[in-house]
Amino acid sequence: MPPYFKDREDAGRQLAEAMPRHYRGRDDVIVLGLPRGGVPVAEQVAKALNAPLDVLVVRKLGVPGQKEFAMGAIAPGGVTILDEYVVREMGVSREAVDAVREAEQKELDRRLRRYRAGRPALALAGKTAILVDDGLATGSTMQAAVAAARKSDAAAVVVAVPVSSSEACALLAAQADAVVCPFTPPRFLAVGKWYASFPQTSDEEVCDILLRRS
Repeated sequence: MPPYFKDREDAGRQLAEAMPRHYRGRDDVIVLGLPRGGVPVAEQVAKALNAPLDVLVVRKLGVPGQKEFAMGAIAPGGVTILDEYVVREMGVSREAVDAVREAEQKELDRRLRRYRAGRPALALAGKTAILVDDGLATGSTMQAAVAAARKSDAAAVVVAVPVSSSEACALLAAQADAVVCPFTPPRFLAVGKWYASFPQTSDEEVCDILLRRS
């Protein structure tokens, strides 16, 4: 099956078209991109909705020795999501979990400093937070993002992604107020499979996008 999207900008435009119209032009809607790859997608959604754009930095907690295999995720405000089944089945000790969490917290803090450049975070209290990423495989990082938005007293939390595994979509539907996902392939495999061009987004690109939208 061919890719659904040319690149993240194209995915963002297609996602924006799939967004329900009642989110457009409202002063209580904030779009939050999950860095780094979710930010170019979120920019297109924010443009279409005429909404402010910010970032919600989350970090995957990878299994030691298999960093791409998620055992959980962290988000600002002390939010930690752990997949206890993965931790148990992979034999990861609590000490190892804590070490991974500490290392990822340092990277999360670094990214926050870099991306914000002294600008305060947009207040989510009483707002509808639309959380955007370039796709969902397991959904662990998005779970942490939803929990962080809830902790910031968002009135409603919406997950919006161009493509997702059906399992992650169902998982997030039980935690968010709404999920918008135009494509849920029956054989998902990986997010990048559905993009013709899927290079890593850089810190510089994230900063440039945020500066353009500030």
